[in-house]
This record gives sequence, structure tokens and C-alpha cells, in this order.
Amino acid sequence: MEGELQRRVGRNLRAHRDARGLSQEAFAEVAGVHRTYMGGIERGERNLTLKAVERIAGRIGVDPLDLLADDAGA
Repeated sequence: MEGELQRRVGRNLRAHRDARGLSQEAFAEVAGVHRTYMGGIERGERNLTLKAVERIAGRIGVDPLDLLADDAGA
């Protein structure tokens, strides 16, 4: 289904954020992106490049593949 990977990355990022007990704004700061951009990612509205996935994963301390996994969680 088109866009499913975008939504999956968003769900996985939200799971990591929730596990840390951070607001979207605080999590965006950790990830090095603007809070509205993070909101778009979490909703599956942003089409991230692989480079962006790698960068965000590095900033939050997870393997980039964890963000792409179907059953990631935190």
C-alpha cells in the first residue's frame, strides 16, 4: 500500500518518543528537527529520504532499521 512505509516510520518514532516520555516538541529537539516537521513525520505525511531516516535515528540513538521495522516499538 502506498505510503505505508511513511506511516510505519511515524508510528515507530512515536513509540520511541512515548517510551521516553517526551513531548513531540522535546523529541523533535533531540532529533534535530522542527516540531511541526516531527508532527508530519509521526502522522505519515512526510516523505523522508533514507539520509533523513539515518540522521534522525542517529540523533535518537537507534538503528535506522528499527524505524523501518514492521514491529519496532521502543
